[in-house]
Amino acid sequence: VIVTGGGSGIGLAIARAFAQLGARLMIIDINGEVAQRSRSLLHQHNPACEILISEASVTDEKSIKEAFDHCQKSFGRIDILINNAGIAINKPALDLTLEEWRRGIDVNLTGVFLCAQEAARHMVRQKSGNIVNIASMYGIVAAPHRSAYCASKAAVVALTKSLAAEWAQHNIRVNAVGPGYTQTPFVDELRRSNKLDLEALCHRTPLGRLGTPEEMAQIVLFLASARSAFVTGHTLVADGGWSANGYM
Repeated sequence: VIVTGGGSGIGLAIARAFAQLGARLMIIDINGEVAQRSRSLLHQHNPACEILISEASVTDEKSIKEAFDHCQKSFGRIDILINNAGIAINKPALDLTLEEWRRGIDVNLTGVFLCAQEAARHMVRQKSGNIVNIASMYGIVAAPHRSAYCASKAAVVALTKSLAAEWAQHNIRVNAVGPGYTQTPFVDELRRSNKLDLEALCHRTPLGRLGTPEEMAQIVLFLASARSAFVTGHTLVADGGWSANGYM
């Protein structure tokens, strides 16, 4: 199993869930120190788990190829890819620079494509594979001050469908998860800097709370397992009812 952005937050929860099941893991993260700490943390509770780490940006085609080749050589195959790496962009559209726009598209969309493409090159040869992309509820609905983020995540939803239809003939399934607001270190930092009003967010969410990384990880496990064997091209939104609630 390869998890991008597996150093913290939802990515770390996903890696932990797979480690508990005895999977052999590769964690790809742009921050090597964070990836090392994650591996140490996972080993504390799963000492027998085999974990590789790769310090790489998902936008760097050469580094991604090297990481996937290393995983293939070390473990003999690549069964599952979790495309979790991404960045948030919260800025009025009139103030958004071209550099910020391109950065959002590069990481959130192009990075997903590059990793999926590289994974599929290995999966086609073994005639099986499973890819789960982490999109967002903002790939289904939209909000102000998130033009680049919403555009990139909506594109991930469409990309998921396209790749699923194209690669089904190779027994490769491609699905996505669309998390709503989730209790992560990033959200905690936004709360501390007064950029997010968690009380208002919880009030706006029908279930009345934020999601947890562990809840998102369980959805990923389902989509990556044989229990969802006839599911492909689907985006499973887990937002506590946010996108179903038209009342502000």
